[in-house]
Amino acid sequence: MKRSRVNDILREGAGFIRSFGYALPPFADWTPDDMKARRAEIGGIVDARLGWDITDYGVGDFPNKGLFLFTVRNGDAAALKEGRGMLYAEKIMISRRDQISPMHRHVVKAEDIINRGGGTLCIQLYASEADGTIDRKAPVSVPTDGIVRHFDAGGILRLSPGESVTLLPGVWHEFWGEGSDVLIGEVSTVNDDLTDNIFAEPIDRFSEIEEDEEPYRLLVSDYPKWLGA
Repeated sequence: MKRSRVNDILREGAGFIRSFGYALPPFADWTPDDMKARRAEIGGIVDARLGWDITDYGVGDFPNKGLFLFTVRNGDAAALKEGRGMLYAEKIMISRRDQISPMHRHVVKAEDIINRGGGTLCIQLYASEADGTIDRKAPVSVPTDGIVRHFDAGGILRLSPGESVTLLPGVWHEFWGEGSDVLIGEVSTVNDDLTDNIFAEPIDRFSEIEEDEEPYRLLVSDYPKWLGA
């Protein structure tokens, strides 16, 4: 993705998020220079990979295959092994109308996906085979706001604003907005986007950035290069 396109998406997305009354943390507005100047005190942000995240999954077609995210909080994977401490994470995301976030599952992360406003959030669901691949025959069951719902393999769950679903590790899912763009909340166990996304097709979680202009805000994938993370 070109940095100029990333910058435009950031500006548009931040406005969309705030239009629903969702207040982002102060560091969401920090420039790259702000983050560099405060590097000594923002280890908690950098190490937990909090902040902006835009991906086209390396496909180069963001309007049709992509996702806009901001990680608000995130615990430490080591805490999960100990069973105590900050074991949770939170994201706010935007799924554009008909924009696919491709089929994937998680090994560790359990997540609640919440429609925070906008259009209908559509989620296609599959169970896993014993080897972790997609089971294209078995039914799949998921809790939605305390009520378990059952779907045939490949069934589509539709969530209206305010509705949510719990996706446990191993549940394959692909999602998109229907009718209009959707603001999505995610509450989960500790998030590790570097290792805990298993995709059904050979795609990348993070995009290569072509630096055609200066960054408006840093993405979490920029931290190693720009902040020495």
